[in-house]
Amino acid sequence: MSEVKEVSNILSDRISALSESQTIAMAKKARELAAQGHDVINMSFGEPDFQTPQYIKDAAKKAIDDGFTFYTPVPGYPDLRQAIVDKLKRDNNLDYNIDNIVVSTGAKQSIANVVLCLVNPGDEVVIFSPYWVSYEEIVKLAEGVPVQVQGSLENDYKVTPQQLEDAITSNTKLIMYSSPSNPTGAVLDEEELLALAEVLKKYPNVYVMADEIYEYINFGGKHASMAAIDFMKDRVITVNGFSKGYAMTGWRVGYIAANKEIASACDKMQSQMTSGTNSIAQKAAKAALEGGKETALEMSAAYLRRRNLVLDLISEIPGFKTSVPAGAFYVFPDVSYYFGKSYNGQTINSASDLSLFILTDALVAGVSGEAFGAPQCIRFSFATSDEKITEALRRIKSSLEKLQ
Repeated sequence: MSEVKEVSNILSDRISALSESQTIAMAKKARELAAQGHDVINMSFGEPDFQTPQYIKDAAKKAIDDGFTFYTPVPGYPDLRQAIVDKLKRDNNLDYNIDNIVVSTGAKQSIANVVLCLVNPGDEVVIFSPYWVSYEEIVKLAEGVPVQVQGSLENDYKVTPQQLEDAITSNTKLIMYSSPSNPTGAVLDEEELLALAEVLKKYPNVYVMADEIYEYINFGGKHASMAAIDFMKDRVITVNGFSKGYAMTGWRVGYIAANKEIASACDKMQSQMTSGTNSIAQKAAKAALEGGKETALEMSAAYLRRRNLVLDLISEIPGFKTSVPAGAFYVFPDVSYYFGKSYNGQTINSASDLSLFILTDALVAGVSGEAFGAPQCIRFSFATSDEKITEALRRIKSSLEKLQ
């Protein structure tokens, strides 16, 4: 009998190299403290505190009564995909048909589909930084090489055309960004997108994944899509969904709009992973789009009021430096002023140290910027009530005064 080889690690290298989502990890710590009886204010999670609008819930109930309880087409129901086509024309001036649309179980799956379908081992993927936590990890899963391009606080964390030009090499396959941005709230306007596109015009084999999940939470002008630039349309994969604008996080519905070759590839990939998205959630998503943007804009107005409240209160905290978020529902202050300071024998050496100190001392949960490619920052979500925001910032200011 041959000798059985002892395996020291049963897990694959792939999963061992993958980092846990820091937003989920911090939310877990906050829940653990709350379970112990502490009054924790959670500003770590990117989740609207609004209920899904009633007309969307009603459509889901009707879908159950109407018998939509069977497997769905892999890329989504045709009527939902048509509603997405109509939305893209109405809101974004984009002309597609349903063959260009793939509906997935949340925008995160949409992003994973795109990266896994485009990126070969060794391909470089330029990620505008600060970035959403999962971008880099998804690229690693595809065995691509993440290349961070860091936007500066002075430029509202936006990457410049020259920075993009300098980052592109013969190995570059994909550019990834979000606008409005998670975690910074930065919004790329039409002029800025055109300037970036002019750089990409010289590199026809480089594709762009534009994450527009926060489209309806925009405090400035009209939302702009890079896919609306004629010479870029076939090279841009627009990712969007329902979780943020329609407060449908638990429904898990996202989608892409892309050229037919890429859309077909994502359809094929999804057919072997999850198949079609939940039938009831799809009918709810169709109702959301057909109901227009009124409820989304009402929620956006509330986020704007909360943003202004957060900025007023943060301005009273010594050492916090922040840009003015133009969209989404996050504030992302540079907190490096506190690095090297101590309290009760605990020295703050990083944003992770500081976010943990704030959680344990102030009982307020935020997420270290290290998870977003900005180790000098902490992300706080203002998708919570005015009262909780006011109390959270009061606690944070009080706790930070202890650091010397």
